[in-house]
Amino acid sequence: MINPNPKRVLIGICGGIAAYKVCEVVSSIFKAEVQVKVILTASGREFITPLTVATLSRHPAYTDADFWQPIHTRPLHIELGEWADLMVIAPLTANTLGKLAYGLADNLLTNTVLASHCPILLAPAMNTDMWEQVAVQRNWQQLLTDRRYHSVGPGAGLLACDRTGTGRMAEPNQIVTAIASLLHTNGKRDLIGKKVLISAGGTREYLDPVRFIGNPSTGKMGIALAQAALSRGASVTLVHGVLSAGISELGNPQLQAIPVVSAAEMQQALLSEFTTSDITIMCAAVADVKPSVYSAEKLPKKSLPESLSLAPVPDIVAGLGSIKKPHQKLIGFAAQTGDIITPATEKLIRKKLDAIVANPVDEIGSGFGSDRNRAIIISSSGKQQEIAPCSKLEMAHHILDFLPLL
Repeated sequence: MINPNPKRVLIGICGGIAAYKVCEVVSSIFKAEVQVKVILTASGREFITPLTVATLSRHPAYTDADFWQPIHTRPLHIELGEWADLMVIAPLTANTLGKLAYGLADNLLTNTVLASHCPILLAPAMNTDMWEQVAVQRNWQQLLTDRRYHSVGPGAGLLACDRTGTGRMAEPNQIVTAIASLLHTNGKRDLIGKKVLISAGGTREYLDPVRFIGNPSTGKMGIALAQAALSRGASVTLVHGVLSAGISELGNPQLQAIPVVSAAEMQQALLSEFTTSDITIMCAAVADVKPSVYSAEKLPKKSLPESLSLAPVPDIVAGLGSIKKPHQKLIGFAAQTGDIITPATEKLIRKKLDAIVANPVDEIGSGFGSDRNRAIIISSSGKQQEIAPCSKLEMAHHILDFLPLL
């Protein structure tokens, strides 16, 4: 189905070897039914061609040659600035960074920035020595004081100059995720000054060093919640079990990650962080039971018990609910089959939660391992909000949008 009201993203590509990665960004957001147009600076054209980005975006690529043409309708930079719901500048060079910091405009891209009012996502890329220059850092910090500007990266790694260090442009998937968040929030930073505590992934309860009781949780929903909260200005602590993908790609200094394995380890980590959190979202799939006896050595197959004696593990969510302060918000998850509302509501009340997210795990395209999800959010006051099938990042933002109702 074609989106009747697609979002509009204007991407500015500056001169840098990382420009080739932006082609993947253009392609990805077009496939997500977002309208995308591209401005190539003069130096950007040295790395990729207008034909390349025009083909990927299905729109003509704009260059300074277009900017200086006689005006037949309205000025191009005005039209583009008013058209965009979001601007992205990637790679952002030291030169363009300096211009933006001081409000200078000498080409189509910088003039369009000054003629627009939408949020702007910046993805810097440059040599480590250039990035670490006092003047560059001053410009960077000055620019980020403007609420219009949002950042992704830079990361650290092997650079085109064969140097290993900070200055590597964020990977395309990171940029696409940041774009998706900003299109949802329109740049809103409603969680600045808030500490958000999130649990994610599944726990493992070991019988011996190689065998365990576990579940199919991948942690994708918890990572999406962390991404959404970070994009809205929160400081995030992510206590996570085994994940399907690493979290280094989140690349945000406002993120603290605490890896755990068992339910007991998760409980200890969460209790140590809970008292200072404003919002806690319990997304992890925590074991309900564990083997009552643990063998420090691998049990031979012939020694495995015919029936496994089990012991309960502490109910982490209920424990947090019992010590929650009035200013704190505690949100739980209920992965259910069949009727999802009745058991979720019972859990909401019994565990003293402010809200619970009930989601089906017996539907295709929802629940464990999926990139998409659907749910019903239920508050302790009885409010309900249905979240139609969507990406887990979008669902994370819907959950955060629900917080003011609690």
